[in-house]
Amino acid sequence: DWSAEMKAKAAICISHDDTLIESLEIAKKRIQIMIDKGMDNQNLTLKGLIAIAEKRISEISDGVKSALSPDSNAKYFAEVVVDLEQIDEPMIADPDVNNVDVSKRYTHDTIRPISFYGAEKKVDLGFVGSCMVHKGDMKIVAQMLKNLENKSGDVKFKAPLVVAAPTYNIIDELKEEGDWDVLQKYSGFEFDDTAPKIAARTEYENILYLERPGCNLCMGNQEKAAKGDTVLATSTRLFQGRVVEDTEDKKGESLLASTPVVVLSAILGRTPTIDEYKNSVKGIDLTKFSPPLEKVATKSSAHF
Repeated sequence: DWSAEMKAKAAICISHDDTLIESLEIAKKRIQIMIDKGMDNQNLTLKGLIAIAEKRISEISDGVKSALSPDSNAKYFAEVVVDLEQIDEPMIADPDVNNVDVSKRYTHDTIRPISFYGAEKKVDLGFVGSCMVHKGDMKIVAQMLKNLENKSGDVKFKAPLVVAAPTYNIIDELKEEGDWDVLQKYSGFEFDDTAPKIAARTEYENILYLERPGCNLCMGNQEKAAKGDTVLATSTRLFQGRVVEDTEDKKGESLLASTPVVVLSAILGRTPTIDEYKNSVKGIDLTKFSPPLEKVATKSSAHF
């Protein structure tokens, strides 16, 4: 996404061997489900993808070709190190739509801690979805709703929350694991492929919308937020008019935030305090990733 958002001409995601194998095994399983549902074509493209995944797993397991990693002798123009231990609160990428410097509007360069807004920034709509989220995000939404109900006895939304799972396969897994039941319990709308909407939604009630898998608000030509809205979303598309358009009196703005921040902001109708945030995510493992501490010995990357 660094490349997609114009911040780099190219970007490489560094992984670990065991993490990459685990991801490929998950992909194989989900592709096989698609094959079992009769979704492959005459060229057996899906079957071919499984073969590619199996070949890559074999390469890693046999030590022939490990996961991509930096060359030990690579030289860089500059190195930026972010110490996550120093970050004690969520960050929000703000398009800063009223910046006096026009060139600094609608970028991802203005990153602000949640405390910057003083729990006073009104949120008109929240969106969790598109390719920027995965199954774990859906489970986080479900667990947060349970946490908030346990604390308050009820969950009421002061702003609409639109949730679009990444794929139908993931929805099936969520149903098997019980999370979809939780989302259904709190939702005021659930998509129905036997009776699809005939027009894109542009007006919303203060409820949880379970939309069909896909891009939804992020795409810009499907659903739209009401003009002039302040949207807090997992979508990285902060561009003017993409997620939300302007009115004559107010610029629409789509701020990028994590799934927990989006969910809580929709419930509160505003950005939360740091204490509200921490209480809402108790017991939730937000990430299992930790960067490698050892230096990589292999040379598997390409530098231009």
